[in-house]
Amino acid sequence: MKCVINRRAQFSASHRYWLPELSEAENFERFGACARSPGHGHNYVLFVAMEGELDDYGMVLNLSDVKRVIKTEITSQLDFSFLNDAWPEFQATLPTTENLARQIWNRLADQLPITNIQLFEHPELWADYQGNAMEAYLTIKTHFSAAHRLANPKLSFEENSEIYGKCARPHGHGHNYHLEVTIKGQIDARTGMIADLGQVQQIIDQYVVEPFDHTFLNKDIAYFAEVVPTAENIAVHIRDLLSQPMASTGAQLHKVKLIESPNNSAEVYALSPLQAAAEQAERVLAQV
Repeated sequence: MKCVINRRAQFSASHRYWLPELSEAENFERFGACARSPGHGHNYVLFVAMEGELDDYGMVLNLSDVKRVIKTEITSQLDFSFLNDAWPEFQATLPTTENLARQIWNRLADQLPITNIQLFEHPELWADYQGNAMEAYLTIKTHFSAAHRLANPKLSFEENSEIYGKCARPHGHGHNYHLEVTIKGQIDARTGMIADLGQVQQIIDQYVVEPFDHTFLNKDIAYFAEVVPTAENIAVHIRDLLSQPMASTGAQLHKVKLIESPNNSAEVYALSPLQAAAEQAERVLAQV
């Protein structure tokens, strides 16, 4: 029987985003504060996912061996390092989160049966790499506060209460929503980025955080005048709002996860154009 196991590790390191072929002004325009000298640091958290058959001892791998490999190949070399100088690979490509995840994969793949490298630069930014050439995933986590009421306007209060319980009360209730937006793209061979992080953050702020924050969703967001703002429906709407703008970054939207509370979340994946058209047609028919 196959099983996937995960091993956590961590290291502290600094880096700087700076391309010598660009002028100082061009570097700061492109990378912002990340171009400052002598760089800045992070407490990186690494998760190594590995898949294999369970042996007679109930293990996929001996975790002592896994720990030794990760320490030898990764953490002992990167901990308290300046990443730009730590590995030769970073002379050609900047040590971004996504590129660092890829290089970690390359150094472990011959020794461990890895299926995913997940690297957290900090709790609100992380990358996933799965061994697909230059393809990587980058996730930004943000938040907004909003109120909503779960009630179908076509139903009576009693009917809505039967379906949604306390959430159907007339004056609604609020949440501190946490939003995780994952994009997918190709790592640039020079910058190490799949997209301009500042541009991605700006799109999320412009299309979701600013319009949604401190609102009563049913009243302030036109889409929810007729659509019940469940966590699932909010996640779908956010996906639809972000899909086209995110394409302008050179990457594409991959997934949206909305965490309504510690006990309740919803996640949806991006759609192909055909899937999007079919889903839109279903919504129109459902409202007829």
